[in-house]
Amino acid sequence: MGAGKRSLTMAAVAVVCAMTVLGAPVTAYASQTKPTEPTPSPSPSGTSDSSDTSGDSGSPDTASTPASTPVTNEELEAVREKLESLYHDAAVATDAYNAAEEKADKQSAEIVDLAHEMVKGQEKLDKLQDLIGAAARAQYRGGGLPPEVQLWLSENPQDFLEGADRLRQGQLATKGLLAEMTQTQQDLEQYSKDASARWEKLEANRKAKDKAKKKIKKQIAAAEELEAQLEDDELERLAQLEEDAAQQSQAAWLDSGILDEINGKASEQGKKAVKFATDQIGKPYEWGAEGPKTYDCSGLTSQAWAAAGLTIPRTSQEQWKQLRHIDIQDMRPGDLIIYNSDASHVAMYIGDGSIIHAPRPGRTVTIAGAGTMEILGVVRPDA
Repeated sequence: MGAGKRSLTMAAVAVVCAMTVLGAPVTAYASQTKPTEPTPSPSPSGTSDSSDTSGDSGSPDTASTPASTPVTNEELEAVREKLESLYHDAAVATDAYNAAEEKADKQSAEIVDLAHEMVKGQEKLDKLQDLIGAAARAQYRGGGLPPEVQLWLSENPQDFLEGADRLRQGQLATKGLLAEMTQTQQDLEQYSKDASARWEKLEANRKAKDKAKKKIKKQIAAAEELEAQLEDDELERLAQLEEDAAQQSQAAWLDSGILDEINGKASEQGKKAVKFATDQIGKPYEWGAEGPKTYDCSGLTSQAWAAAGLTIPRTSQEQWKQLRHIDIQDMRPGDLIIYNSDASHVAMYIGDGSIIHAPRPGRTVTIAGAGTMEILGVVRPDA
């Protein structure tokens, strides 16, 4: 490894715990993430002038550059924890982005519906105004004499009485038209107010979506930059540390005996959801993606259940809020396991203590142990 590349590596490791790429992590995560140990600074490389070769080999002035200090596992563990924090914050921001996008789509559809209602309301109002005008003209042609005078002048009182009855009906009809026109005008005013309110919410959600998008990109870029400082062998050791941590968590979860209590059978819809999810194995993670080529965690689970014929919330947080909660010992294949105290990750349980999920940027849809992450709870889409 070159001295220049090594200095970059060691510098990255040394500042791992002090990085403030986007400020402090979200409170929910900070409360559960243990603080990392300060990273020891690397030993400085030799500073002798390589152009001076005239001195004795034993002279202090001609000391050769010492071998660079290897990155320890403890230092790599600090890098692993920082990467976990960065990707966690990116997942939280991704959930915020997905939620804002879902709301914006819904509000856009509502605005379109309101526009249609306004068009229909205006057409109705125009028709009512024409009918009221026609009624007024008909009454005018009927004359302005009082009814008792018209009765006295009439040659056939019965005809007059029938005509008077029709007149009263016409007056009642006109009154009804006026009332309906007033209601239609009020409806149009309300449609206009509702549309304005939804436009304001739509703009607010667009801004929230843009803000979340920027945060996602910054968090992922920071993680990628940190990983780029490591050499290939260090990346391999880092990957091994991640695998070891996951295996330890899974072993602790299994040692609790929980798997002995979980024996639920998948529903027909659950089987379809599991099949869809497993068919996506190997496809890359991409934040905000719902397939068919890439997925984020909740994009995978929501699309899997959509394939099974059931619409569920788009984000892991809303899946946790809206779907029925199930005791973990009662879960069955197809149920969703929500992870982290802020419900920032979701996976689908597939049986035998395993899940399928889209982990994070740089990873693909894969099978993992259900206990490899902190379980918040379990929800059932088809309860």
